[in-house]
Amino acid sequence: MKPWPASSARQGFRSSLYLLGLTYQGFGLLMLAFALLALGWKEDAKGFLLGAVLGLGLGKALQGVGHAEAQPPRAEVFATVALLWLMVPALGAIPYWVSGGLGYLDALFEAVSGFTTTGATVLSDFGQFDKSLFLWRSFTQWMGGIGIVVLFLVVFPQLQVAGRQAFFAESTGVEKERLTPRLRHTAQAVLRVYLTLTALAFLAYWWGGIPIFEALANALTTIPAGGFSPNPQSFAAYPPLAQWLGGFFMFLAGVNFLLQYRLFFGREVKPLFKDAEFRAYALLVLLAGLLLSLYLYTHHMYSLEASLRHAFFQVISIVTTTGFASVDFAQWVVPAQAILVILMFVGGSAGSGAGGIKVVRWLLLFGLLRREITRTLHPRAVLPLRLGQRVVPEEALRQVSVFIFLYTLLFGFGTLALSLLEGDFVKAFTASAQAIGNIGPGLGTVGPMGSYAELQPVSKVVLIFQMWAGRIEILPVVLLFSPELWRRLR
Repeated sequence: MKPWPASSARQGFRSSLYLLGLTYQGFGLLMLAFALLALGWKEDAKGFLLGAVLGLGLGKALQGVGHAEAQPPRAEVFATVALLWLMVPALGAIPYWVSGGLGYLDALFEAVSGFTTTGATVLSDFGQFDKSLFLWRSFTQWMGGIGIVVLFLVVFPQLQVAGRQAFFAESTGVEKERLTPRLRHTAQAVLRVYLTLTALAFLAYWWGGIPIFEALANALTTIPAGGFSPNPQSFAAYPPLAQWLGGFFMFLAGVNFLLQYRLFFGREVKPLFKDAEFRAYALLVLLAGLLLSLYLYTHHMYSLEASLRHAFFQVISIVTTTGFASVDFAQWVVPAQAILVILMFVGGSAGSGAGGIKVVRWLLLFGLLRREITRTLHPRAVLPLRLGQRVVPEEALRQVSVFIFLYTLLFGFGTLALSLLEGDFVKAFTASAQAIGNIGPGLGTVGPMGSYAELQPVSKVVLIFQMWAGRIEILPVVLLFSPELWRRLR
C-alpha cells in the first residue's frame, strides 16, 4: 500500500486537533451556561464551572496547535470522530462526579450513556441529582442524537474540509445522503426538523399531563431516541394519553430526518412512502405491536386498550432504541420478553436518532441472501441488488456484511465478558445487546425500572466500550486500534 506523504499526515493531524479543540470550547461555553442556570436555581454549580474551565482551557490549547484549512486523510477523520466521542463524555461526566455524588467511573458511564443516546443509568436514587443535572443529562442525549459534528457544522462554518469529512464519518446508514449541494445546509435542515419535533414533543407531553420540567426533559430525550427520564418510573408514571403521545414521537424519532424534512418543510409525501426502509420500519412496528398486544390481551395481563398501549409503546421504544418504559416489562412472562429481545437487534432508520443495526442493513442482508440463493440455481444470471428503485453498489453490500460481522463479534464479546463477571447469562445477554445497540434497558436487575449501579467496575468498562463503539458504528473504533493508522500519523 502506498504510504501517505508525511506532510499530509501532519496537516491532517493538525486539522483533527482543531476540530477537537473547537468542540471542547463549545462544550465549555455550554457548561458555563448550565453553571449560571444552577446558580439561578440555587443548586450546586461547582461541577459545571470546573467542566467549563477545563473545556475552554483544553479547547483553546488544542485549537492553538491545530489548523482549520488542512485536508485530513479519510482514515484519520474516522479515528478523530472515535476520539471525539470519547473525549466529550469524559468532559461531560464532571458535573455528575463533582456535583452529583457519583464516582468518576459511574459519572463516565452516565455521560457515555447520555451522549451515545443509550439511556442505561447507574442512578438508583434519583433524589441525589438536582434539576440542573437532570436537564444536563437530558441535553447530552439531545446533542448526541443529532450528532456533535452536525451541531458544530451549523454553528462553526470555518470547519470546512475537516468538518465535512467528520460529518460523513459520524453519520449513520449505508449511503450518506446529501439533501442539498452544501453540507452546512444539510446540517441546518436536519437541525430544523430536530428542533421542531423536540418543541412539538414538549408541548404534547405538557398537554398530556406530564409536569412541565419533566415534559421538557423527556422531550429532549425522545427525539434523539435516548430514553433518559427524570422520573425513576419512566413513562409508567404518566397518564395513558402521555404514553400514546410518547409512542408517536418515538416512532418519528426512528424515521430518517431528511425524509421528514421533505415531508414537513417541502411538502413532499411521495419520497417518504416510496422509501423501502420506511415501509419496512412501519410494517415491522405494526406487526410486532399487534403480535405483542394479542399475547398480552389473550393471557389476561391487561385490558384491550392497555394491551395495545403497552405493546406498541414497548415495541416502538425498543425498535427505535429509545428505551423508555410504560411498564416494567422485566416482570412480563418469557414469550413477551422474547419479542422485545429480538427487536433489540433491529434498530430504526438510517439518518434518524435511532441506534442499532438499522432496518436498511437488514433489507440489504436479506436481499443479498435471496440473490445468492437465486445465483446458486442460475449461476450465470446477472442479478443487481435493488433497494427501491436504486441499484445498491457492491461496495455498500460489503460494508453491510463487515458491519454486521463486527456488530455480532462485539455483542458476543460483551455477552461472554459480562457472563463471567456477573454470573447471570440473561443479564449479560440483554445488557450487551442494549449497550451495542444504544437501547438502555435490559432484563433482570438492569431492566427498565432497574439500575446498572451494582455491576462490577470492569462490567461497566465493557459496557462503556460497547456503547461508544455502537454509537459510531464500530468501524472508527477498529481504525483507532489499527497500528497502520498510527504509523501514518508519525
